[in-house]
Amino acid sequence: MQLLHVGAAVLNQTPLAWDANQANVVAAIEEARRRNVSILCLPELCISGYGCEDAFLSSGVQRMAWRVLEEIVPQTHGMIVSLGLPLLYQNALYDVACLAVDGRIAGFTAKRYLAGDGIHYEPRWFKPWPLGRRVQIVVDGHEYPLGDIYFDCGGVRIGFEICEDAWVANRPGIELSQRGVDVILNPSASHFAFGKTIIRERFVLEGSRAFGVHYVYSNLVGNEAGRAIYDGDALIASAGKMIAAGPRFSFAQWGLTSALVDMDAARLTRARTGSFTPDLTAVTDDCIHVPFTYLPCEPMAQSVQRPAWENSVDVKEEEFARAISLALFDYMRKSRSRGFVVSISGGADSAAVSCLIALMVKFGVAELGREAFLTKLSYFPEIQTADNEREMVQRLLACVYQSTRNSGEVTLAAARGVAEAIGADFFQFDIDRVVQEYLDLVSQKTNRTLSWKTDDLALQNIQARARAPSAWLLANLRGALLASTSNRSEAAVGYATMDGDTSGGISPIAGIDKAFLRRWLLWLETIGPQGFGPIPALHAVNVQAPTAELRPPSAGQTDEADLMPYDVLDAIERAAIRDKHSPMEVFKLMRTQFVQYSAQEMLTWVERFFRLWSRNQWKRERYAPSFHVDDENLDPKTWCRFPILSGGYERELTELHQFVLKLPKT
Repeated sequence: MQLLHVGAAVLNQTPLAWDANQANVVAAIEEARRRNVSILCLPELCISGYGCEDAFLSSGVQRMAWRVLEEIVPQTHGMIVSLGLPLLYQNALYDVACLAVDGRIAGFTAKRYLAGDGIHYEPRWFKPWPLGRRVQIVVDGHEYPLGDIYFDCGGVRIGFEICEDAWVANRPGIELSQRGVDVILNPSASHFAFGKTIIRERFVLEGSRAFGVHYVYSNLVGNEAGRAIYDGDALIASAGKMIAAGPRFSFAQWGLTSALVDMDAARLTRARTGSFTPDLTAVTDDCIHVPFTYLPCEPMAQSVQRPAWENSVDVKEEEFARAISLALFDYMRKSRSRGFVVSISGGADSAAVSCLIALMVKFGVAELGREAFLTKLSYFPEIQTADNEREMVQRLLACVYQSTRNSGEVTLAAARGVAEAIGADFFQFDIDRVVQEYLDLVSQKTNRTLSWKTDDLALQNIQARARAPSAWLLANLRGALLASTSNRSEAAVGYATMDGDTSGGISPIAGIDKAFLRRWLLWLETIGPQGFGPIPALHAVNVQAPTAELRPPSAGQTDEADLMPYDVLDAIERAAIRDKHSPMEVFKLMRTQFVQYSAQEMLTWVERFFRLWSRNQWKRERYAPSFHVDDENLDPKTWCRFPILSGGYERELTELHQFVLKLPKT
């Protein structure tokens, strides 16, 4: 029995934050050394940060990454550590994992498969490394092996699958297994999406089973570069069994998950497998031999402990609460902002944003403790004297209700109730006079009286826009971020006022649909995150029909009357945008899903969606940065491209009208 202690570290890195990134790497290495870990896997591109975008193509960035690598490598004495960075070879840039062994660079394995879909643009900066190719690279007079290689470190063979390499059918682990590799390291930068951790666990487990290896997977954690959230999965599997898994959505700068693995057991498993045939014809120069002596290990009991919420029926609600809260915390501290301002309306969207900010404090303090939480906000002196969570929320969050003559007591009471329940600062501004001054000014200069009969949209929009300056002013006075409150369903059809409710430096819920958001608020009202409980004050929000409350009260304005039922809207959006169906196909699909509505109603809604979608791309282009949470994102900068100017599906909608006219009347 040859026991080795292996580890996977998760890191909260920031693009181009060289010193902070290095400090996290070194801290993880030191903790691994304290635990007698011999082999440590760190996340992909952990030195530079994964989200450097076009800065990857800067020669200065590449040189600095190498300098930091040289500073870290001596600190790996007595250990084997993978370190990720961009590396230039023959005028092409590669995403590589450097294996440092006992304080020296053993070589570089280059990523073979690049992620170029969804929010990933790796082929814009990097080249895929060709199968079976190995070269020598010379840096500062020293020669190192680079390419499709693996390592024999003191008799233990170590290979790599770098993030996307493990997501493809022809994954490198197949060849590594045939070459007798014992341990596969997977340094990743795999963004969070609902349910994605299940897929990761599947390929980690299957890799360990099918390849007969010990599989070590590490990921980033937190909001690294602005839009993508990383949940910090750290997984260690052996012989098809998960033997260690780290916590997700941690507020810490780094975390370490480790486990004992038995080299002899894995090798014998392969020996007993009838389908396993080693590749005895492979070239021998793809294996880099490095002497290394492993620390002796004694057997110990091991078990995987996941928090109860990960197995609950409310796992999506839990993930949303924890992912967005963590993303908001990192966005705030990395931008050195002093909290948030929310223009709270008494409705669902602004209540959700406000609660997520309050949960940010609860989750962070619960994990880190008061002192460590405040230390991460050391640039913000006013919060350092807060004695408890409620005081922290008050100093980090201001909610401002801005009323006009069209606002009602119900929404005011709901807004005030939510703000008081979560401990936020609450302000009430009466902006009706401001709105009327705008109307009088324009009426005088245009020599016409504005009315709801002729100027409905303009009169609604000016109220929403008149709220933005005071909200921005309050944010500026507090040194805070103004958080926009628009959701994805509104973004799809442009049901938002540019420079009004879309105003802000961050748009926390722009990646989530309204139907889920309403379900989430009901869950938060009655159940809430495990260990924290519900927020009953949300009842006053949840019992209301969503409304912009911009028309006179006598109009009885509701969002769904203006648009369509939200469940229909979200279903049309998924079919049209995510699944790329034509208007005719969408109509037919909706008729099977929503049999309670007539053909004419569905025609109206499908046509309305496609027309509004096409007309409002310019709005989506201007939204504040939002967070990615699923494969239905509409963010044109990272996920869903659509022309600002288009034909608007005119021919397709005409054909749909003709089709509906021919349907039998019911």
